[in-house]
Amino acid sequence: MTTSSLPHPLPRAGADEAPETGQRRQLAAVAQQRRWHWNWKQLWFQLHWFIGITAGTVLVIIGLSGATLAFKDELLDVMNPGVRHVPVETRAPLTPAQLSNIAAAEHGQRVASVTMYAQAGAAPRLFFAPKNGQRRGVSIYLHPYTGATQPALAGAAFFEWTESLHRWLLLPRDPGRQVAGALALCLLGLALSGLYLRWPRRPLDWRTWLTFDPALKGRSFLWNLHAVAGTWCLVVYVALTLTGIYWSYDVVRDNIDAWAGKPPRTAQAPGKKGAPQEPSPAADIGLAWSVFQQHAPGWTLATVRLPVRPGEAVQFTWLAGDAPHERARSRMSIAPADGTLTENEPYSQQALGQRLVNIIYPLHMGTYFGLPGRIIVTLASLGLPLFAITGWMLYLGRRKAKRAVQAQRALLGAGAPGKTDTGLPTLVAYASQSGQAERLALESARALQQAGVAVDVQSLDRFDPAQLRQYERALIVASTFGEGEAPDGTRRFARLLQQTAGTPLAGLEFGMLALGDRHYGAFCGFGHALAQQLQALGATPMFPLIEVDKHDPAALAAWSQALASCSGSTIDAIGVQEEASYAEWRLTRRVLLNPGSLGGELHEITLTGPADAAWEAGALAEIIACNADGSEGDAQSAQHAPRSYSLASLPSDGELQLLVRQERHTGEENDGYGLCSGWLTRFAPTGSPIRLRLQANPAFAPALVDVPCIYIGNGSGLAGLRAHLRARQRAGLARNWLLFGERQQAVDSVCGAELQGWLDAGHLARLDRVFSRDGNEGGKREYVQDRLRANVGELRDWLAQGAIVYVCGSLQGMAAGIDAVLQEVLGQDGLDALLAAGRYRRDVY
Repeated sequence: MTTSSLPHPLPRAGADEAPETGQRRQLAAVAQQRRWHWNWKQLWFQLHWFIGITAGTVLVIIGLSGATLAFKDELLDVMNPGVRHVPVETRAPLTPAQLSNIAAAEHGQRVASVTMYAQAGAAPRLFFAPKNGQRRGVSIYLHPYTGATQPALAGAAFFEWTESLHRWLLLPRDPGRQVAGALALCLLGLALSGLYLRWPRRPLDWRTWLTFDPALKGRSFLWNLHAVAGTWCLVVYVALTLTGIYWSYDVVRDNIDAWAGKPPRTAQAPGKKGAPQEPSPAADIGLAWSVFQQHAPGWTLATVRLPVRPGEAVQFTWLAGDAPHERARSRMSIAPADGTLTENEPYSQQALGQRLVNIIYPLHMGTYFGLPGRIIVTLASLGLPLFAITGWMLYLGRRKAKRAVQAQRALLGAGAPGKTDTGLPTLVAYASQSGQAERLALESARALQQAGVAVDVQSLDRFDPAQLRQYERALIVASTFGEGEAPDGTRRFARLLQQTAGTPLAGLEFGMLALGDRHYGAFCGFGHALAQQLQALGATPMFPLIEVDKHDPAALAAWSQALASCSGSTIDAIGVQEEASYAEWRLTRRVLLNPGSLGGELHEITLTGPADAAWEAGALAEIIACNADGSEGDAQSAQHAPRSYSLASLPSDGELQLLVRQERHTGEENDGYGLCSGWLTRFAPTGSPIRLRLQANPAFAPALVDVPCIYIGNGSGLAGLRAHLRARQRAGLARNWLLFGERQQAVDSVCGAELQGWLDAGHLARLDRVFSRDGNEGGKREYVQDRLRANVGELRDWLAQGAIVYVCGSLQGMAAGIDAVLQEVLGQDGLDALLAAGRYRRDVY
């Protein structure tokens, strides 16, 4: 057993409060705090999506253009072979003085600077002084050995256009910079809000942050890709945005430069319009170049700025061979007349603030970290289209889902043209465990509306018995759970109705459609109990209670006829769409998971079926039972009725898996094996066809949001819990506690390697495996409910943080014991509130 505790213990009740009252107040206070937190998170969620679908589209342009510029020099060299690099010759390359004299004479312009490269064969780059109306002079490359002007670079204009697009979106320079800065702020907001929205409970577990599951499909795949890739790029985007903001806003740049001790920037105004300027006599920089080489051993790049006026020094900015990055430039000033060194400031001796400012450009380009850094920045820039596309797809998916809900509501509220009912609406209520009762109630309500009857559809989960007095007629669709019990969410309503006395419902007429399964005891038990209590309170049945075994078409037809009598109009058959067809699956693998167990054999059954089969964690597989020879039994008898099993896998696993306990009983039929379990675990050969249909199970739906979940089960109940945990893992949700019970650890450690792997990887915050026959330290048998009761403090902590409790396994014993523990901890009202909030979900049998 491995345990892990959670922080934020539940506040203690006051000394003058009853324990249950204090507990309810504590839960209410924590719930209020969580609502505030949820509202705050929802706000950030909405901002994240709004910025993503607006600014995100333009950020794609910034990202693509930035990625294009990342390897501009390499691309230009590929496009222009022999221009910036020439074959190495044995003679010495020309000096800056020689190169400037040749260029000035050939082009008739004053030379402003020459950039020299120590690499043999590298062509020097020369800048002329800007002409009238220019901000910057023209640059050319010169042959290092002859001084001849090299051909113009093909593609240079394209990269200049791309740089203008990247830096100011082709707008005028100043407003363009501000727009680009605003986009940088948007990207920073997207990165930080995304970090907040996906922050896991175990932030130190790197797998939670960085693991991507390519086996996911649909929306889960898009979300996982969006979130994990965003985490990978987060640090890069923060660096890109902060450095980009430095160049976008003068107020930011000037303040940072002032802090760093850099001199204020001076506006470089274009030259005045007028007659062209005559080239001034160039200073002799030969001596200065010789002195520079003596004082700058190991230089790799040097920019020589020629003096403009007589008496000015020649200025050198140069890069040493061991420089930490491309902007780690040292400075030197030398008098051209006598070679006097007037300034020598190596980069290592410059002020810390200036050196930090010089890091901004290498960080933005990724060159600070060499070639790996440039590749990372390029990939992150190319990732912006990925986030825009996945973000839009997720957004459109949400919009589509909302439109579907709105269409369903509109269909329910459309009524029938030309028909109006001015009386009180008819209440159509449902008590649903798996969702079948809810679907039948909605379909019944739509049929009544089409017949001109006003309806009010309500779930009994959130209904108060006193509200029944507001209606004259009520049509109720009620499922039965377990052995005649109310569905989990309806238990509060059933208890309050039972406590009601007198005849407060004397004016109410009601009709009851009771759903059940003859395979279990107390067939339609809750529907009958509910009808009896309504009659005891004075309500009058409009027609005899109608029982439905599974999807019995005759019973549903009787319900449709009863609705027609209530509405005075013909009503089409209700529930026809519920009868989904069975598909043919194939048995591909059967693995015994507990050889030597004291209990029945537990097998992992693997099936393959239609490629488009889809389901979610918590769903059920309904299988046609077969005899030992493979022949189908009489589906109309209870013994041969279809059997339902919890799915133990997800569609992304590529196969459907079940955990099936082999049933044995006394008798000759089917050689003493359970009809369906015997066929699946013993008699069906590999490759046998299995008739199966998938059933949604809304009452056991997965929680794929960042809330803690407690999963409790025993035996084959691990199937449904395993599917839930796989779904949570692939959604990057690790706040999971699993309590699982079996008989003996030596032979009943079902799926032990997978569970231990989840624990080691941090996907399980806590794992409790309880083996009843091994006994505890005192030799007493321990069951799952005992382990939960022993850790009631931690249970309170998890519940206070909004945990959802899932229970899957045997109804008698385990599930009843868990129910008792929760009632002890929360009180009856607290347990009812947990059920009503959908935070206590059971799939028990």
